Amino acid sequence: MPTTLTTDRPRATTLFRPAATVLGHQERQVLSAIGCGLRDDEIAAELAVPEDTVAEHLARILVKLGLRDRAAAIVHAFDCGLVVPGRGPRTRTRTRPAGPAALTVATRAPRPAPTVRISLLGPVRAWRDGRLIDLGHLRQQAVLAALALGAGRSLSQQQLLDDVWGMEPPVTNVVPVYVYRLRKALHDGAGPRTVIERGLRGYQLVPGAVDVDVARLRELVTGIGKAARESEPLEGVRLCAQALQLFHGEPLAGLPGPLAERERLRLTERRIAIVRRKVEWQLRLGQDAEAIDELFALTAAHPLDEPLAAMLMRALYEGGRQAEALTVFERARRRLADDLGVPPSRMLRRAHQMILRGDEAGPSLTPPAGAGTGL
Repeated sequence: MPTTLTTDRPRATTLFRPAATVLGHQERQVLSAIGCGLRDDEIAAELAVPEDTVAEHLARILVKLGLRDRAAAIVHAFDCGLVVPGRGPRTRTRTRPAGPAALTVATRAPRPAPTVRISLLGPVRAWRDGRLIDLGHLRQQAVLAALALGAGRSLSQQQLLDDVWGMEPPVTNVVPVYVYRLRKALHDGAGPRTVIERGLRGYQLVPGAVDVDVARLRELVTGIGKAARESEPLEGVRLCAQALQLFHGEPLAGLPGPLAERERLRLTERRIAIVRRKVEWQLRLGQDAEAIDELFALTAAHPLDEPLAAMLMRALYEGGRQAEALTVFERARRRLADDLGVPPSRMLRRAHQMILRGDEAGPSLTPPAGAGTGL
């Protein structure tokens, strides 16, 4: 008795998108098999039909669904729920039951879903079970970044086009293709579900299936704010250190598109705000050496940030390094004049004058607690 192709999915018609309902039963079986990566001869063997019949079914599927080729059919099979990555004929084992020589299809025991981590606080990277994943070219990475930044929200194809391509959309509809490739890259073929799902409103990362460093940063920032409100500088320094360890370069480094540009700026400003808060607490706790190291590194990366320069001047001055503090002012003054054509701000000039007079350094050399931190 011939075998029948199964897809390991509920039979409820609510899982089919409107476009899939125009297909007959065997056409849906063919589309599912195509989505699983089977060739025409393999599909013919599974369905016990001639190979020419499979080709005819495929031709009708393309016409009914308005698809251009087999690749588009594969993408559609995933989007309409007919196929789930890691589930299908190629992941099943065949067993011969007792009795007649009929073949039955047996599924493997499901394994725990693989752990996927995505990092956006630097060049975009992803790991599956600790192994680095090839995420493809930059536009494809930008699509993944948009989904990861969506924090569980569904993003329509148009939203992804706007976020990743802006005013220069692609000639063809590449978003489903990129999503299909990302699904394959992020899934190891063993778990029962995909990392990227499509709902009625668009694409999104499956809640709980992916760890994103930006989400962890958000949690730590909440804790930092609580430490500030409860006047717990030691806890605040600890949380700030954890948050800063998440960064491994410029956020979303090299990614194209309006969303990446906005988020790169926002996340960079957040990093600076966390360093400011950490340094402020370190200075209050007498940890001047640690604060100076942090500030030197950050002012080198952001030479036009005057509050950072003022904080570094204070830390150096309180550590008995007056000459170095004055050098910081002079370097900042020249950079502001050369790059922006402006003099130092009142805050920076006041810090300079206090150091020249040998006054006792005080809170006036740094922003008030929490001011300008963005936390």
